[in-house]
Amino acid sequence: MGTGVLRRVGAIGDVHGEDVLLEAAIHFLEHEGRVDATLCVGDIVDGQGNVDRCGTLLRNHGVQTVAGNHDRWFLANEQRGLPDATREVRPNTWAWLESLPRTRRFRTAAGTLLLCHGVGENDMAELRPETRGYGLQALHELRALWLDPEVDLVVGGHTHARMVRPFPGLVFINAGTLHREHGPGFVVLDFAARKVELYDLPAPPRHGGNAPRLAEVVPLPEPLPLR
Repeated sequence: MGTGVLRRVGAIGDVHGEDVLLEAAIHFLEHEGRVDATLCVGDIVDGQGNVDRCGTLLRNHGVQTVAGNHDRWFLANEQRGLPDATREVRPNTWAWLESLPRTRRFRTAAGTLLLCHGVGENDMAELRPETRGYGLQALHELRALWLDPEVDLVVGGHTHARMVRPFPGLVFINAGTLHREHGPGFVVLDFAARKVELYDLPAPPRHGGNAPRLAEVVPLPEPLPLR
């Protein structure tokens, strides 16, 4: 965990090879988003764009990235029958994908943030805006995070559904996805102002025509009390 306290960060969801949209998001966050850091929830591979270029963009711009389940499957040569499955990447991209951790932690003005893909170490855990009742009870990783005094915020992905949702002891933010067929976009978390900016991105293929559009601003809620 870094020593600096982050006041405003950009969060990019599942990438899925969308290099054009990834470049647009990074450019906006660096030049107009006024962020202290940019985070990415993984799933770099398996899409219609250029995975090698995605890796280069994320590395060259210092985007703090974790591995997703698609990255794990690719490295293990599993699930290669998926639509738009990545077959091969350059050696430097492979080495970078292998180096990605499952989680990272950061200090922010609103407390400690855990960056992951699904929920915590489980890259297949699905937490959606509509998840209630037994679905929540079955997410043991989420319940463990509720009780972790060192986690105040979680930024994840996996479901491609942007979400800002309070739980006992923490707030969970889903950064969405860049997948061109699933409503591409990203979020900006302003911890000092306690707000979340949700941005939409028009789908490719046009280079230079993918300027982000602010879709909504929602409050960053406080965690619910622990029972």
